[in-house]
Amino acid sequence: MANPLLGIFFHAVGGLGSASFYVPLRRIRGWAWESYWIAQALVAWVVAPLVVAWITVPDLFSVFANSPGKNVLWTYIFGVLWGIGALTFGLSMRYLGLSLGYALSLGFCTTFGTLIPPIYDGKLPELVASESGRVILAGIGVCLFGIALCGWAGVRKESDLTKEQRLASIKEYALGKGFLVAVIAGVMSSCFAFGIASGERIAEQALKAGSDNLFKNNPIFIFICLGGFSTNLFYCMYLNRGNRTFKDYLSGSGADRAANYGWITLAGLLWYSQFFFYGMGETQMGKFGFTSWSMHMASIIVFGNLWGIFCREWKGASGRTWALVWSGITVLVASVFVIGYGNYLGS
Repeated sequence: MANPLLGIFFHAVGGLGSASFYVPLRRIRGWAWESYWIAQALVAWVVAPLVVAWITVPDLFSVFANSPGKNVLWTYIFGVLWGIGALTFGLSMRYLGLSLGYALSLGFCTTFGTLIPPIYDGKLPELVASESGRVILAGIGVCLFGIALCGWAGVRKESDLTKEQRLASIKEYALGKGFLVAVIAGVMSSCFAFGIASGERIAEQALKAGSDNLFKNNPIFIFICLGGFSTNLFYCMYLNRGNRTFKDYLSGSGADRAANYGWITLAGLLWYSQFFFYGMGETQMGKFGFTSWSMHMASIIVFGNLWGIFCREWKGASGRTWALVWSGITVLVASVFVIGYGNYLGS
């Protein structure tokens, strides 16, 4: 039976994990971006999904064998497309910082990932016709408004701070380049939601094998993440070759290497935790499970902005800009509960 309140909790925990993953990567020393990015991707998108699914889903390999090949293939393909979004998402963090990078990237991601699935499935008229559906649509609208406030605050910060102040907290700050990759990241990252939808038959096989309903999506994540890893591996190896940074993986003293790999492992586990808790949250949202995407994105943006504040990315911003930041966070939190209430009415 659906439990939207529990679903909100799971999405909040997943959002915290996702918003936190880039913080350990800021501690990496002596490595180029492409080196530590693909290293954490190996942990987050290959090792962790396989290990967690193996622990939580009985007879995992029989689930693979009994899943329709067509569904597996499309899940992987959407993972490849999502991987482009994940790659450019990492670049948006690099050029815009945690606060503005999360707000812009996930603003586009929320819009496409939430609204396209019901439109594609023909469920939009059902949403408009029902009270619960109208509450959910209103909640999505509130979410987008909160994202706009956070984005506006980021733009105001651009004018509040000097170039030296911006570079003090974000070493490679570049608004134009960052905005471009954030748009690409937002649009392509929404393919993750389509990957989950394509993997429904895989989830069915997991349930038949005896999996708890909370963990039925874990086998799907293996194929989505493998697709994403394929995209990122190709690009990062290309950069390693062009920039001659293959040496990064063995560079530094033993202590430095241990520290770097420790931070990379932590980052990868934090990133994967969002999938784990997103999968559990999605099972609790009733017949309007697609709303999980907007709730998840809102949670990430809230915690991403809080991390940005903690990392002093907003130091020197005006009082009005600070007011916009906190207003945006407050509105996003409210949107999560509005959408959750809509799901409650529907269930």
